[in-house]
Amino acid sequence: MKVINLISGPRNLSTALMYSFAQREDMTVLDEPFYGYYLQNASLEIEHPSQKEILQTMELNEEKVIENINSLRKQKNVFVKGMAHHYLTDSPNFILNWENVILIRHPKKLIASFSKVIHTPTLNDIGIKKASELFLFLKKNGKTPIVIDSDELLKNPKNYLKKLCNLLEIPFSEKMLRWKKGGIPEDGVWAKHWYKNVHNSEGFAVQKSSSQPLPNHLEPLLAEALPYYEILKSNILI
Repeated sequence: MKVINLISGPRNLSTALMYSFAQREDMTVLDEPFYGYYLQNASLEIEHPSQKEILQTMELNEEKVIENINSLRKQKNVFVKGMAHHYLTDSPNFILNWENVILIRHPKKLIASFSKVIHTPTLNDIGIKKASELFLFLKKNGKTPIVIDSDELLKNPKNYLKKLCNLLEIPFSEKMLRWKKGGIPEDGVWAKHWYKNVHNSEGFAVQKSSSQPLPNHLEPLLAEALPYYEILKSNILI
């Protein structure tokens, strides 16, 4: 069985993709299983929504998280929705055994959306630098990941998911296009802060928040993020 490891940044359509894969009978989905480990061990400049609850309820040991994922793959394929910056090491060798997908979104849209919840994010908070580093790490080790673009996915979800499934060597399922409103049991405890749009959706759709303006004080962050985004954009496979 496969571990499909989605490496994303926040506000990137990653939750909708998790919901999509959750509709498959051959798939177990996990919502940011390394989040607790990250909060416990990273040098944070801000407190995350529901941080105490996350630390109290999630596994904080990275090795145990990895063991759990690899144990689940013995029964079904596993879809891991994760944030790039939750990988604190420069060489996370354990992902070399997984099928890695890097999901990107133009950082102007990402930052504008993210700042609605965390008002002064840093480059580390949005994950784009780490995602580019993970891309280079995987490529160097002969495991070049699939890079996909959330805006391109939204243009034609069915065709895009068909292409993604083909690259992952799994059959496409029509069930991936629709889900019921509300959450899924696999939602992380932070869902109440971040998942309003996907909870109100029944499938992939462009959100009104996609066109919200970027606050002036975040223009320097956008300038920092763009070079890393361009590295990944130049390697999109679909």
